[in-house]
Amino acid sequence: MLFKIAWRNIWRNKRRSLITLASVAFALFFAIIMRSMQLGTYDQAYSSVINATTGYMQWQGEGFWDKQSLERSFSPDSLTWQQIEQDESVEALLPRLESFALLASDNSDTKPGFLKGIQAPLESKYFKLDEKLLEGSLPSASNNGVMLASGLAENLKIKLGDTLVIIGQGYHGMSANGKYPVVGIADLKNPIANKSTVYLNLQELQYLTGAYNQLTAAVVVPTDPKDLYALKNQLQSYTDTTATDLMTWQEMMPELIEAMEADSAGGLAILFILYLVIGFGIFGTILMLTAERKPEYGILLSIGMSRGRMALSTFMETAFLSLLGIASGSFLALPIAMYYHYNPIELAGDMDAMMEDYGMEPLLPFSLDSSIWLTHGSIMLIISLILSLYSIITIYRLNPVKAMRR
Repeated sequence: MLFKIAWRNIWRNKRRSLITLASVAFALFFAIIMRSMQLGTYDQAYSSVINATTGYMQWQGEGFWDKQSLERSFSPDSLTWQQIEQDESVEALLPRLESFALLASDNSDTKPGFLKGIQAPLESKYFKLDEKLLEGSLPSASNNGVMLASGLAENLKIKLGDTLVIIGQGYHGMSANGKYPVVGIADLKNPIANKSTVYLNLQELQYLTGAYNQLTAAVVVPTDPKDLYALKNQLQSYTDTTATDLMTWQEMMPELIEAMEADSAGGLAILFILYLVIGFGIFGTILMLTAERKPEYGILLSIGMSRGRMALSTFMETAFLSLLGIASGSFLALPIAMYYHYNPIELAGDMDAMMEDYGMEPLLPFSLDSSIWLTHGSIMLIISLILSLYSIITIYRLNPVKAMRR
């Protein structure tokens, strides 16, 4: 009965109800769109940077991250390697050897480059390296070639089948010079990596640099990347912490975290202002509705309706309006978020350059994480229900005689 009364009361003044409903819907719509764009951008940035560079966690030689040199590489203990691989929280352990060198071809000046020795099947399985290929194939022991990032290939004016000359310094000051055929060109989806990276087969780079059986890092692929610090503490029980380091991507790239947190704080401040403005709008509607219905409340109290039932009915009215507004705002936001999730906005100009400075692809994809809809829908509902307390307090403090004389 109270449900039916509350529902009918909403539509007694359709214009006022529709204005309230629209204010809730559009507030939620803008909140979802803004947060979806922010979180989608963060996810894309994290994925771009993590997959193209460090992975979620690395097992490194002591001090390697602070001074990245082959002299700080390490030879992993086979027992420790086996213990980490067999840990139930670890999906895989990927060996890498990384170094720097000068690169040259017949058609260009010498360019600095970043050499990355990998096991291509593992990198393809866990970091989708094969999906980034534009042409050719991945480096392997059978082809004894290199794969270049697309930006670097363009700068060196080098094509598939051409020869790349590598001039560098190897382990313990050894000469690291060689000529390799270009067997593949890839788009790494990371602006910085795209301009500098050369992939070689791991054993070939170890041979080139004289760093036999040495690694600069072993990338730990977690089964669940949400709690990396707990995983780090767990894996440290296997490793020699005096000779090697375990580092999460947050520890290796704190500047990326700081940039994202600063941006997120700005977005939350804007959302707070939006909710504040809409909250006052909803409160104004409730204030007007309560003032207009005071005589009605007085009559209902006089004929025997309890204050509790009347307050519950009023509370349900606000809840129904809020839920209708939340549903409308959510459905309005969903197709837009879906479209820009699959068709990200491409940035240009200064924004493009800023994103590249952080090593991120200049795209703004939207997130479809259901928690965005649930979180902001819940916030709007809570705001509306808290504001409805004004009507409830008014009903409990109402003098029926004075109310009916108005």
